[in-house]
Amino acid sequence: MLGTGACRPAGRLTSGEVGVRFGRTARWVEARTGFVARGVAAADETVGAMALAAARDALDDSGLPAVAVDLVMVATCSSPPGAGVVAADVASGLGVPGAATVDLNAVCAGFCYAIAAAADSVRAGSARHAVVIGAERMTDYVDPSDLGTSIIFGDGAGAVVIGPAAAGATGEPAAIGPVAWGSDGSRASLIRVEPESQRMRMEGPAVFRWAIETVHRIALDACERAGVAPTDLAAVVPHQANLRIVDAVAGKLGAVRAVVARDGAGAGNTSAASIPLALHRLRRARAVRAGDLALLVGYGAGLTWAAQVVRVP
Repeated sequence: MLGTGACRPAGRLTSGEVGVRFGRTARWVEARTGFVARGVAAADETVGAMALAAARDALDDSGLPAVAVDLVMVATCSSPPGAGVVAADVASGLGVPGAATVDLNAVCAGFCYAIAAAADSVRAGSARHAVVIGAERMTDYVDPSDLGTSIIFGDGAGAVVIGPAAAGATGEPAAIGPVAWGSDGSRASLIRVEPESQRMRMEGPAVFRWAIETVHRIALDACERAGVAPTDLAAVVPHQANLRIVDAVAGKLGAVRAVVARDGAGAGNTSAASIPLALHRLRRARAVRAGDLALLVGYGAGLTWAAQVVRVP
Protein backbone atom coordinates (compact mmCIF):
# COMPACT_ATOMS: atom_id res chain seq x y z
CA MET A 1 0.00 0.00 0.00
CA LEU A 2 1.27 3.43 -0.98
CA GLY A 3 -1.40 5.76 0.43
CA THR A 4 -4.89 6.06 1.91
CA GLY A 5 -7.76 8.49 1.47
CA ALA A 6 -11.28 9.19 2.67
CA CYS A 7 -14.49 11.01 1.85
CA ARG A 8 -16.86 11.61 4.75
CA PRO A 9 -20.19 13.32 4.07
CA ALA A 10 -20.89 16.49 6.00
CA GLY A 11 -24.34 15.29 7.04
CA ARG A 12 -24.67 13.47 10.36
CA LEU A 13 -27.43 11.58 12.11
CA THR A 14 -26.80 11.41 15.84
CA SER A 15 -27.95 8.60 18.10
CA GLY A 16 -30.23 11.06 19.84
CA GLU A 17 -31.88 12.02 16.54
CA VAL A 18 -32.43 8.46 15.36
CA GLY A 19 -33.42 7.24 18.82
CA VAL A 20 -36.26 9.70 19.19
CA ARG A 21 -38.05 8.08 16.24
CA PHE A 22 -38.46 4.95 18.32
CA GLY A 23 -38.86 6.40 21.79
CA ARG A 24 -35.25 5.55 22.67
CA THR A 25 -32.51 7.69 24.20
CA ALA A 26 -29.09 8.33 22.69
CA ARG A 27 -27.61 6.29 25.54
CA TRP A 28 -29.82 3.32 24.66
CA VAL A 29 -28.75 3.42 21.00
CA GLU A 30 -25.06 3.89 21.81
CA ALA A 31 -25.09 1.00 24.31
CA ARG A 32 -26.29 -1.37 21.58
CA THR A 33 -24.19 -0.12 18.68
CA GLY A 34 -21.28 1.93 20.00
CA PHE A 35 -22.25 4.56 17.41
CA VAL A 36 -22.62 8.20 18.44
CA ALA A 37 -23.38 9.40 14.89
CA ARG A 38 -23.63 8.20 11.31
CA GLY A 39 -22.53 9.93 8.11
CA VAL A 40 -25.42 10.85 5.80
CA ALA A 41 -24.69 11.75 2.20
CA ALA A 42 -26.37 14.71 0.49
CA ALA A 43 -28.12 14.31 -2.85
CA ASP A 44 -24.99 15.23 -4.82
CA GLU A 45 -22.76 12.94 -2.75
CA THR A 46 -23.39 9.91 -4.91
CA VAL A 47 -21.46 6.65 -4.57
CA GLY A 48 -19.38 7.71 -7.57
CA ALA A 49 -18.73 11.23 -6.31
CA MET A 50 -17.58 9.99 -2.90
CA ALA A 51 -15.47 7.25 -4.50
CA LEU A 52 -13.73 9.80 -6.72
CA ALA A 53 -13.04 12.14 -3.80
CA ALA A 54 -11.56 9.30 -1.73
CA ALA A 55 -9.45 8.14 -4.69
CA ARG A 56 -8.02 11.64 -5.20
CA ASP A 57 -7.23 11.89 -1.50
CA ALA A 58 -5.41 8.53 -1.56
CA LEU A 59 -3.40 9.51 -4.65
CA ASP A 60 -2.38 12.79 -3.01
CA ASP A 61 -1.27 10.83 0.05
CA SER A 62 0.73 8.38 -2.06
CA GLY A 63 2.47 11.04 -4.14
CA LEU A 64 1.62 9.01 -7.25
CA PRO A 65 0.32 10.88 -10.31
CA ALA A 66 -3.08 9.78 -11.51
CA VAL A 67 -1.69 8.90 -14.95
CA ALA A 68 0.25 6.03 -13.32
CA VAL A 69 -3.01 4.26 -12.38
CA ASP A 70 -4.01 1.42 -14.68
CA LEU A 71 -6.57 -0.36 -12.50
CA VAL A 72 -9.51 1.08 -10.55
CA MET A 73 -11.64 -1.18 -8.36
CA VAL A 74 -14.72 -0.04 -6.43
CA ALA A 75 -16.25 -2.26 -3.76
CA THR A 76 -19.89 -1.26 -3.29
CA CYS A 77 -23.28 -2.80 -2.66
CA SER A 78 -25.27 0.44 -2.76
CA SER A 79 -24.73 1.86 -6.23
CA PRO A 80 -28.24 2.38 -7.66
CA PRO A 81 -29.44 0.09 -10.47
CA GLY A 82 -28.66 1.53 -13.87
CA ALA A 83 -25.85 3.74 -12.57
CA GLY A 84 -23.27 1.97 -14.73
CA VAL A 85 -19.77 0.98 -13.65
CA VAL A 86 -18.76 3.26 -10.79
CA ALA A 87 -15.08 2.44 -11.26
CA ALA A 88 -15.24 3.61 -14.89
CA ASP A 89 -16.66 6.95 -13.75
CA VAL A 90 -13.88 7.24 -11.17
CA ALA A 91 -11.21 6.46 -13.77
CA SER A 92 -12.65 9.12 -16.06
CA GLY A 93 -12.72 11.63 -13.20
CA LEU A 94 -9.09 10.87 -12.40
CA GLY A 95 -8.13 11.44 -16.03
CA VAL A 96 -7.26 7.79 -16.77
CA PRO A 97 -10.20 6.63 -18.93
CA GLY A 98 -8.11 3.80 -20.40
CA ALA A 99 -7.59 2.09 -17.05
CA ALA A 100 -9.13 -1.29 -16.33
CA THR A 101 -12.20 -0.84 -14.13
CA VAL A 102 -14.10 -3.25 -11.92
CA ASP A 103 -17.07 -2.88 -9.58
CA LEU A 104 -17.14 -5.63 -6.97
CA ASN A 105 -19.96 -6.56 -4.60
CA ALA A 106 -19.06 -8.69 -1.60
CA VAL A 107 -21.00 -6.28 0.64
CA CYS A 108 -19.20 -5.57 3.93
CA ALA A 109 -16.28 -7.84 2.98
CA GLY A 110 -15.97 -6.16 -0.42
CA PHE A 111 -13.01 -3.93 0.34
CA CYS A 112 -10.87 -6.87 1.50
CA TYR A 113 -11.93 -8.86 -1.59
CA ALA A 114 -10.89 -5.95 -3.80
CA ILE A 115 -7.56 -5.53 -2.00
CA ALA A 116 -6.78 -9.21 -2.62
CA ALA A 117 -7.71 -9.00 -6.31
CA ALA A 118 -5.78 -5.77 -6.90
CA ALA A 119 -2.67 -6.98 -5.06
CA ASP A 120 -2.66 -10.21 -7.04
CA SER A 121 -3.05 -8.22 -10.27
CA VAL A 122 0.00 -6.13 -9.41
CA ARG A 123 2.03 -9.22 -8.45
CA ALA A 124 1.07 -10.95 -11.70
CA GLY A 125 1.94 -7.92 -13.80
CA SER A 126 -1.62 -7.39 -15.01
CA ALA A 127 -1.54 -3.92 -13.42
CA ARG A 128 1.17 -1.58 -12.21
CA HIS A 129 -0.73 0.71 -9.86
CA ALA A 130 -4.27 0.25 -8.60
CA VAL A 131 -6.70 2.44 -6.73
CA VAL A 132 -9.04 0.38 -4.56
CA ILE A 133 -12.11 2.10 -3.12
CA GLY A 134 -14.94 1.14 -0.80
CA ALA A 135 -17.89 3.51 -1.33
CA GLU A 136 -21.41 3.26 0.02
CA ARG A 137 -24.71 5.12 0.46
CA MET A 138 -26.26 2.65 2.87
CA THR A 139 -28.86 5.14 4.09
CA ASP A 140 -30.60 4.82 0.69
CA TYR A 141 -31.58 1.28 1.66
CA VAL A 142 -32.56 1.88 5.28
CA ASP A 143 -36.24 1.90 6.21
CA PRO A 144 -36.58 4.93 8.54
CA SER A 145 -39.26 3.03 10.48
CA ASP A 146 -37.04 -0.03 11.09
CA LEU A 147 -35.19 0.22 14.38
CA GLY A 148 -32.68 -2.55 13.64
CA THR A 149 -31.17 -0.91 10.55
CA SER A 150 -31.84 2.78 11.22
CA ILE A 151 -29.48 2.85 14.21
CA ILE A 152 -26.66 1.09 12.33
CA PHE A 153 -25.91 2.30 8.83
CA GLY A 154 -24.12 5.35 7.40
CA ASP A 155 -22.49 6.64 4.21
CA GLY A 156 -18.92 7.36 3.07
CA ALA A 157 -15.95 6.22 1.02
CA GLY A 158 -12.36 5.21 1.67
CA ALA A 159 -9.54 4.32 -0.70
CA VAL A 160 -6.00 2.98 -0.92
CA VAL A 161 -3.34 3.02 -3.63
CA ILE A 162 -1.55 -0.25 -4.34
CA GLY A 163 1.67 -0.67 -6.28
CA PRO A 164 4.95 -2.57 -6.39
CA ALA A 165 7.76 -1.81 -3.97
CA ALA A 166 10.11 0.78 -5.48
CA ALA A 167 13.40 -0.68 -6.68
CA GLY A 168 16.10 0.01 -4.17
CA ALA A 169 13.67 1.32 -1.58
CA THR A 170 14.96 1.31 1.98
CA GLY A 171 13.06 -0.40 4.75
CA GLU A 172 10.31 -2.97 4.39
CA PRO A 173 7.73 -2.61 1.64
CA ALA A 174 4.07 -2.09 2.54
CA ALA A 175 3.29 -5.72 1.80
CA ILE A 176 -0.17 -7.24 1.44
CA GLY A 177 -0.45 -10.74 2.82
CA PRO A 178 -2.46 -13.70 1.51
CA VAL A 179 -6.21 -13.41 1.85
CA ALA A 180 -8.40 -15.68 3.97
CA TRP A 181 -11.83 -15.50 2.40
CA GLY A 182 -15.04 -17.42 1.93
CA SER A 183 -18.83 -17.38 2.09
CA ASP A 184 -21.90 -19.16 3.44
CA GLY A 185 -24.84 -18.60 1.13
CA SER A 186 -27.12 -20.68 3.34
CA ARG A 187 -27.25 -17.68 5.71
CA ALA A 188 -27.93 -15.04 3.05
CA SER A 189 -31.36 -14.26 4.46
CA LEU A 190 -29.84 -12.89 7.68
CA ILE A 191 -29.04 -9.59 5.89
CA ARG A 192 -31.03 -8.87 2.78
CA VAL A 193 -32.68 -6.20 0.63
CA GLU A 194 -36.34 -6.90 -0.05
CA PRO A 195 -37.01 -6.80 -3.83
CA GLU A 196 -40.36 -5.03 -3.56
CA SER A 197 -39.40 -2.20 -1.23
CA GLN A 198 -35.63 -2.07 -1.88
CA ARG A 199 -35.27 -1.72 1.89
CA MET A 200 -32.77 -3.58 4.01
CA ARG A 201 -33.78 -6.14 6.60
CA MET A 202 -31.43 -7.74 9.10
CA GLU A 203 -31.73 -10.49 11.70
CA GLY A 204 -29.55 -8.60 14.16
CA PRO A 205 -29.21 -11.13 17.03
CA ALA A 206 -28.37 -13.98 14.65
CA VAL A 207 -25.76 -11.87 12.83
CA PHE A 208 -24.26 -10.82 16.16
CA ARG A 209 -23.94 -14.43 17.34
CA TRP A 210 -22.39 -15.56 14.05
CA ALA A 211 -19.87 -12.71 14.06
CA ILE A 212 -18.61 -13.15 17.61
CA GLU A 213 -18.36 -16.93 17.15
CA THR A 214 -16.70 -16.88 13.72
CA VAL A 215 -14.84 -13.70 12.76
CA HIS A 216 -11.87 -14.11 15.11
CA ARG A 217 -11.14 -17.48 13.46
CA ILE A 218 -11.04 -15.82 10.03
CA ALA A 219 -8.67 -13.19 11.43
CA LEU A 220 -6.40 -15.84 12.94
CA ASP A 221 -6.35 -17.68 9.61
CA ALA A 222 -5.17 -14.49 7.86
CA CYS A 223 -2.40 -14.05 10.43
CA GLU A 224 -1.27 -17.64 9.94
CA ARG A 225 -1.23 -17.26 6.15
CA ALA A 226 0.88 -14.12 6.53
CA GLY A 227 3.27 -15.84 8.93
CA VAL A 228 2.65 -13.43 11.80
CA ALA A 229 1.32 -13.85 15.31
CA PRO A 230 -1.49 -11.67 16.69
CA THR A 231 1.07 -10.22 19.11
CA ASP A 232 3.00 -8.88 16.08
CA LEU A 233 0.07 -6.69 15.02
CA ALA A 234 0.16 -2.95 15.62
CA ALA A 235 -3.46 -2.50 14.54
CA VAL A 236 -6.65 -4.47 14.09
CA VAL A 237 -8.99 -2.87 11.55
CA PRO A 238 -12.27 -4.79 11.48
CA HIS A 239 -15.39 -3.95 9.55
CA GLN A 240 -17.31 -1.51 11.74
CA ALA A 241 -20.50 -3.56 11.86
CA ASN A 242 -21.23 -2.70 15.47
CA LEU A 243 -18.65 -1.75 18.08
CA ARG A 244 -19.86 -4.50 20.42
CA ILE A 245 -18.82 -6.98 17.70
CA VAL A 246 -15.55 -5.11 17.08
CA ASP A 247 -14.63 -5.32 20.75
CA ALA A 248 -15.65 -8.98 21.08
CA VAL A 249 -13.62 -10.02 18.03
CA ALA A 250 -10.57 -8.03 19.13
CA GLY A 251 -10.77 -9.55 22.60
CA LYS A 252 -10.62 -13.09 21.20
CA LEU A 253 -7.64 -12.39 18.92
CA GLY A 254 -4.97 -11.94 21.55
CA ALA A 255 -3.51 -8.95 19.69
CA VAL A 256 -2.47 -7.39 22.98
CA ARG A 257 -0.17 -4.73 21.47
CA ALA A 258 -2.58 -3.62 18.75
CA VAL A 259 -4.75 -0.54 18.60
CA VAL A 260 -8.29 -1.51 17.59
CA ALA A 261 -10.02 0.73 15.05
CA ARG A 262 -13.35 2.09 16.30
CA ASP A 263 -14.11 4.54 13.49
CA GLY A 264 -17.75 3.47 13.47
CA ALA A 265 -18.38 5.54 16.60
CA GLY A 266 -18.67 8.63 14.40
CA ALA A 267 -19.43 7.08 11.02
CA GLY A 268 -21.78 4.16 11.60
CA ASN A 269 -21.64 0.95 9.60
CA THR A 270 -20.55 2.00 6.11
CA SER A 271 -20.31 -1.54 4.71
CA ALA A 272 -17.42 -1.81 2.20
CA ALA A 273 -16.21 1.70 3.09
CA SER A 274 -15.73 1.03 6.79
CA ILE A 275 -12.28 -0.61 6.71
CA PRO A 276 -10.52 1.97 4.49
CA LEU A 277 -12.15 4.81 6.45
CA ALA A 278 -10.97 3.30 9.72
CA LEU A 279 -7.43 2.65 8.43
CA HIS A 280 -7.17 6.22 7.14
CA ARG A 281 -8.28 7.64 10.48
CA LEU A 282 -5.70 5.55 12.36
CA ARG A 283 -2.97 6.95 10.13
CA ARG A 284 -4.18 10.52 10.43
CA ALA A 285 -4.32 10.18 14.22
CA ARG A 286 -0.76 8.77 14.18
CA ALA A 287 -2.01 5.70 16.02
CA VAL A 288 0.05 3.61 13.58
CA ARG A 289 3.33 4.20 11.79
CA ALA A 290 4.57 3.36 8.30
CA GLY A 291 5.62 -0.28 8.17
CA ASP A 292 3.40 -1.38 11.06
CA LEU A 293 1.45 -4.59 10.60
CA ALA A 294 -2.33 -4.15 10.44
CA LEU A 295 -4.98 -6.84 10.20
CA LEU A 296 -7.96 -6.02 7.97
CA VAL A 297 -11.04 -8.19 8.38
CA GLY A 298 -14.38 -7.73 6.64
CA TYR A 299 -17.57 -9.74 7.07
CA GLY A 300 -21.27 -9.36 6.50
CA ALA A 301 -24.16 -9.97 4.12
CA GLY A 302 -23.96 -12.95 1.88
CA LEU A 303 -22.61 -14.16 4.25
CA THR A 304 -19.15 -13.25 2.99
CA TRP A 305 -15.83 -12.70 4.74
CA ALA A 306 -12.23 -11.83 3.93
CA ALA A 307 -9.13 -10.82 5.88
CA GLN A 308 -5.46 -10.06 5.24
CA VAL A 309 -2.45 -8.64 7.04
CA VAL A 310 -0.94 -5.53 5.44
CA ARG A 311 1.89 -3.14 6.18
CA VAL A 312 0.71 0.40 6.85
CA PRO A 313 1.92 2.88 4.22
